Amino acid sequence: MAGWMDNIAEVDLSSDEVRFWNLGAEEREKFIGGRGIGAKLLYQNLEPGIDALGQDNILIISVGPLTGTPAPTSGRYVVSTKSPLTGTIFDANSGGFFATKFKACGVDALILKRAARSPVIIYMTEKDIQILDGSEYWTRSTSETTDLLTQRFGKDSKVACIGQAGENLVRIAGIVNDYHRIAARGGVGAVMGAKKIKAIVAKGTAKIEVADRDNFLFVVRECNRIFDQHPITSKALPRFGTTVLVNLMNELGVLPAKNFRSTFHQEAELLSGEEITKRLLLRQKACFGCKIACGRVTKLGQTEGEGPEYETVFALGSCCLIWDLEKVTKANYLCDDLGLDTISMGVTIGCAMELSERRLLPEGIEWGNADKMIGLLTKTAHREGIGNDLAEGSKRLAQKYGAEDAAMQVKGLELPGYDPRGAKGQGLAYATSNRGACHLRSYMVGLEILGVPKRIDRFSEVNKAGLVVFQQNLNSAMDTLVACRFTGYGLDEEHYSRMLSAATGVKYSAEDFMFVGERIWNLEKLFNLREGFDGQTDTLPSRFLSEPLQEGPTKGQTVELESMLEEYYRFRGWDEKGRPVRRTLERLGLS
Repeated sequence: MAGWMDNIAEVDLSSDEVRFWNLGAEEREKFIGGRGIGAKLLYQNLEPGIDALGQDNILIISVGPLTGTPAPTSGRYVVSTKSPLTGTIFDANSGGFFATKFKACGVDALILKRAARSPVIIYMTEKDIQILDGSEYWTRSTSETTDLLTQRFGKDSKVACIGQAGENLVRIAGIVNDYHRIAARGGVGAVMGAKKIKAIVAKGTAKIEVADRDNFLFVVRECNRIFDQHPITSKALPRFGTTVLVNLMNELGVLPAKNFRSTFHQEAELLSGEEITKRLLLRQKACFGCKIACGRVTKLGQTEGEGPEYETVFALGSCCLIWDLEKVTKANYLCDDLGLDTISMGVTIGCAMELSERRLLPEGIEWGNADKMIGLLTKTAHREGIGNDLAEGSKRLAQKYGAEDAAMQVKGLELPGYDPRGAKGQGLAYATSNRGACHLRSYMVGLEILGVPKRIDRFSEVNKAGLVVFQQNLNSAMDTLVACRFTGYGLDEEHYSRMLSAATGVKYSAEDFMFVGERIWNLEKLFNLREGFDGQTDTLPSRFLSEPLQEGPTKGQTVELESMLEEYYRFRGWDEKGRPVRRTLERLGLS
């Protein structure tokens, strides 16, 4: 078979039973791979109301038909589960090289059910899966675990593992592969820890076939030429990485600081991509199949690592009023080793700093105290002292100490590094995201701030809903391939559908591709509805709705969400309470 491996692997960890089965051509073509297959399997296999950290949840690792091919950025995989942080359907994805070895084991997806009695590792080769004792790796960091498993199984194997945060069921724990790539958000690492899986080792050798190789390579060359010509993918990201955004976001009053209470600080330039390049950068690094090479290999003292990325310098830096680049970089390395999501970790610490300032927290956590912040990372990963509260995420932390307004989250997921008062379409995207506050579901910042492909008024709420819906559908479909979001700087649905068609031999038009994305979005919405997430949860923290910024370029702005939300529901074909109507579900084949 071309593109797909035509195999789903299912592991019952309570009985060590492994079986392989086929999804079927119709379902495969409707949901493609990656995020789509994950959503389909979660909806089919999970009963409403199950405990995300209990026996009944499942963890799905999946790839797409472009994974491991010459397609741009084709080294990504998706982790799907019910989130222990949000309670919503959830997927997180990661780049690097793990995905290619995973797919070369002859599978499109791995479903992990129930839980092992003691720590295990999952060892995968071509169409063979072994469940091995993992006790000797438990309590080790992600880098130690990766070192030991690579030594044991060979340098041609790739490892995805959890750190101490996942082992201790920290709700903001991720899954780390290739040392510094991480499926970070939503607590997917905690689900892996609850199942007692320390690591998945993939050592596949199967070749990935494409249906029409000549046409496929022609489209790939066309895509790569576009990347060579686009200023963001050819210059900005390769030269400065994602932190190229720091100065721009600060100058426009969009870079969140002090737990989203301000958005403009002169010190922000100390965390910029320019400073990282000047003071810490060793070299660029690219994931499998990527020409963009946005990764930063950096060195701090005698320690070499990767990053920090834009989201990290915001969350562990400006959000906490910490402007020390070296301390933020040290925190970034530590989060990778512990297996922590830097966005949720930093925003949760920012929440704790505000609670401390308001004298609601029993422990003093001062703004700008970098050493305190770094210490809290280890305490969180081990659930020690106040770290046990931080391990629950900002929503539960703020609820416990009686100040829910201090938690900058949507549906329990902490906001990324763009204040929606300075990009109001992004505010709508946060509010309607089916996994909680997320810039990857719809990156309206591209239109409102970067002007890609065209700049629109960032302070207006008019005509934003249709653009948000379009991006959400497109990004859902991209996550089935699985393609990096940065390919969207130049490529459109036509390019993706042409690569998909040539790879699989199944004809997808651009409209077909977008239709798949819309179907996935609505299926995820149905999952969330049966978990109790209705239109009341499609909102933002009150800070953005009723507290205007007091200074800077975004002074006086709030988010007028209600009118945008009403228009959004109409575009979606949902009722006024945010529920898909029957004709919409029938049109999408979800009735």
